[in-house]
Amino acid sequence: MAEATRVRNDERRMPLVQHLIELRKRLMRAALGVLAGGVIGWFLNDLVLNALRNPLISQRGKDGRLLTTLNFPGITSAFDVKFEIAIVLGIVLSSPIWLYQIFAFVTPAFTRTEKKYVFGFFFSAVPLFLAGCVAGWLLIPHIVALLTGFAGEGDTTLIAAKGYLDFVIKLVFVTGVAFVLPVFLVLLNFVGVLSGRSIVKGWRFAVLAITLFTAIATPSADVLSMLLLAAPMVLLYFAAAGVAMLHDRRVAARQAAVLADTAEAA
Repeated sequence: MAEATRVRNDERRMPLVQHLIELRKRLMRAALGVLAGGVIGWFLNDLVLNALRNPLISQRGKDGRLLTTLNFPGITSAFDVKFEIAIVLGIVLSSPIWLYQIFAFVTPAFTRTEKKYVFGFFFSAVPLFLAGCVAGWLLIPHIVALLTGFAGEGDTTLIAAKGYLDFVIKLVFVTGVAFVLPVFLVLLNFVGVLSGRSIVKGWRFAVLAITLFTAIATPSADVLSMLLLAAPMVLLYFAAAGVAMLHDRRVAARQAAVLADTAEAA
């Protein structure tokens, strides 16, 4: 009896052990991918730093003097900044690897229909995320010009390199995530959680939320930057509403056809 109980317990524990082994394998591969990307990112440091300096270098006074200067206040500041850039680039460059590892670990638990929705979400979310990152990057020169413009005449703004890098990373990544949110709406509609009509009815709240987000993400006085960021987000929201409405119509038509066939068969 005890032996039979031990066998049953082993049978219950075995799937969990296998899942843990599989998770460890996927995490190791993802970590190795990030590490390899970080090594490549270390050699791209100078290229990234020059790109980060460009919005600062462009801020010059009437006499041609630089109004902003990138500052490394500590003895290890330069190394810290380069290391952070390498890590961020490593995560970005290795994103196909660790994203695949996540999907490879999760998708066996989904049905065939759910897999189709998940992979459709993935292949549409990645380009939108990259487009949002590009939009955030294009806003940086406007934001730098506005914020450094508050300095007095003849003053020079000393910008801590790490703080500036953190600011750029947050703005770029937050904007990228914001561009992906409409895809979540479509995904919720496809799995039956949210109807297309509900998305359309909530357009006023969505526009208000987008406006508040862009006002926070960009300086409130810089109306042009706010509009440049808000316009594509509003268009993406209405595009998501259109896709959801079209999907609801197809589902309704399919259900009506099934009911008609059932009535004829009866």
